[in-house]
This record gives sequence, structure tokens and C-alpha cells, in this order.
Amino acid sequence: QVQLVESGGGLVQPGGSLSLSCAASGSIVSINAMGWYRQAPGKQRELVATISSGGSTNYADYAKGRFTISRDSARNTVYLQMNSLKPEDTAVYYCFGRMVTFTTLRVLDYWGQGTQVTVSS
Repeated sequence: QVQLVESGGGLVQPGGSLSLSCAASGSIVSINAMGWYRQAPGKQRELVATISSGGSTNYADYAKGRFTISRDSARNTVYLQMNSLKPEDTAVYYCFGRMVTFTTLRVLDYWGQGTQVTVSS
């Protein structure tokens, strides 16, 4: 069993900042990558940012320059620092981990339950 638990969502005013974190736990052999997606009401889930086991990062265009993804490999935790938030950043943010577990011995994607981020005055 693998769990990804997000924390740090909430309500913030436009221009403000929020920091999200996601910790993976369970029967993990290795983690290839971790990252964040988001889904706004009535829209499809979209990529926010990813970070590989080697530290390479990838950002959606809207996130570049405002969001920073980082990772603590020793703690199987990924972070997302979001600055200069806009109302259009309002969404449920989902953590994911691409990993190998002792149960499957295959590379699969696992998802957290999501955390709400609301940007509003």
C-alpha cells in the first residue's frame, strides 16, 4: 500500500503565497518522479510541475517564474511553493508519485487525495 498525503492548501488573497507539501509512504522501492497537477471546476486536470529523482524540474508555462517545486528524497516528500497567486490558480491540487513498490514491482503513478487552493479577495 502506498499513500500520498498533501497539506498546505487554503484561502489566499491575490498576490499572496502558499506552500504545499506531499509525503509518500508505504511499501516503496523507489520513486522516479513526483509532482503536482491541478483541476479547476469544469476543467480537465492539468500539469503544474514535476521533479525527477535526479532533481530535473518541469513546469507548466503558467507556473514558470511563480511556482517552485522541490523535493526531499530522504523523506519522500515533494513541495510546491506558489507565489504571486492569481484567482485563476484556484483549483484542487493533486500530488502524484511515479514509483516502484514492493507490491507490484512495476513503475506506476500514485495520487494523493487533493488539497483545495482558493485565491480570492
